Amino acid sequence: MADKNLTNIQIYQRKTKYNIGVILFGIIFIYLVITILAYVTNKKVSVYEVREGSILKDNAYTGLVLRDEQIVKADSDGYVNYFVTEGSKVGSKTNVYSISQNKLGLDDQDASTSTEDDSASSDLTAEEQASIIQKAHSFTESFRSQQYNDVYNFKNTITDVVLTNTAQSRQARLQALVDAGTSGLTVHTADSDGVVVYTIDGYESLTKDDVTTDILEKKNYESTTLSNDTLVNSGDPVYKLIMSDDWTVVIELSDTMAQQLAEQSSVKVKFSKDNETTWAALQIYNTKDSNLAYLTFDHSMIRYATERYLDIELILEDESGLKIPKTAVTEKEFYIVPQDYITSGGGSNNTGVLVQGKKNSVEFQEATVYYRDIETDMAYLDMDSFKEGTVLQKPDSGDAYTLSKTAKLSGVYNINKGYAVFRQINILCEGEEYYIIEDGNDYGLSNFDHIALDSKNVHENDIVF
Repeated sequence: MADKNLTNIQIYQRKTKYNIGVILFGIIFIYLVITILAYVTNKKVSVYEVREGSILKDNAYTGLVLRDEQIVKADSDGYVNYFVTEGSKVGSKTNVYSISQNKLGLDDQDASTSTEDDSASSDLTAEEQASIIQKAHSFTESFRSQQYNDVYNFKNTITDVVLTNTAQSRQARLQALVDAGTSGLTVHTADSDGVVVYTIDGYESLTKDDVTTDILEKKNYESTTLSNDTLVNSGDPVYKLIMSDDWTVVIELSDTMAQQLAEQSSVKVKFSKDNETTWAALQIYNTKDSNLAYLTFDHSMIRYATERYLDIELILEDESGLKIPKTAVTEKEFYIVPQDYITSGGGSNNTGVLVQGKKNSVEFQEATVYYRDIETDMAYLDMDSFKEGTVLQKPDSGDAYTLSKTAKLSGVYNINKGYAVFRQINILCEGEEYYIIEDGNDYGLSNFDHIALDSKNVHENDIVF
């Protein structure tokens, strides 16, 4: 009876249920742990973003200016007054100065010789006012704090306008006295064309052969500025006339710089006074004691006619391209192969070479070309991709080439893709910390590429975090 009450019970093994969420979390956790460990244990690679830039190499000097100058002397005693502003160009027979027995007092607006018209003439004209406003507007529109020196240039420009107006007013009053036939007033004209200067320093007749290091260093240099209403005696200098647009700046060079410029016949020059740049013919004379460089110009003389000494810079390199730090540059050795052996194949357009195997078989092997030298007609292949002595076959030919010759390339590690890839560079010029390299090179870098800042911490194909 009891047996009849027993039921047919079967025991089944319980199936394990997998929680997909736990599995995903575990995978992510393991990935994070591996990533963190890799980040902690790997060397940190500093990244540098390649940008366009330039390097300007200059060398600053103070140079002595030589010109074709003639001192004009007074032919009688009296008070000198001038018709023209210093630095002005005059023609032959142009009124330059006057000699009078008494002071004329032209600077005194209340002098008896002044009239109401004279006083009014000292005001700026509408054209002069408009010129100042236009220059001020241009200055404010283009001013940059990095170019603060432009403030002084602007100040000098405005000062020149005002002084020119004042001088013109004074000259008008002087001319009025001449026209009125003032007693004891004689007018003297220029004997030839030239630029008038009122500073005398005794170097007017100086030649290239007379220049010494003491003169270049301004030892015992003195100058005298001639001014209106000054008493002069017969035979005293009253002005000097510069009669040629050709002029020379003499500077002293170090032995290293003289050697660097020895083969050059011209050089680019920047004038610190107004930041103007131009080219000068260059001659270097080497003596036992010094190296003198003569920079000759055939224009712009009038801009610096009043200066005996000029601060200049020789611009030896002014290259533009991609700017990269020197620490990023490294060298890598490659097999060099004639470009005729580079082909494509393997069922794709990938670049590679034909490698000879056993029993004269030929197999296409992909290979990255790191650089093509147009002058030597050679291509550069990674040495890690081939064994030394590998024989390459020229496409469509029976010619063969054995890999043995190598050459080095300068380059950097490009890390755009998260791992280090060597990229060849062509250096155009260098500064203390940076190189300027060629832009637009098919095998090199482009603007905004990311590279390893320090090549010593990176190897080819390293993963960069």
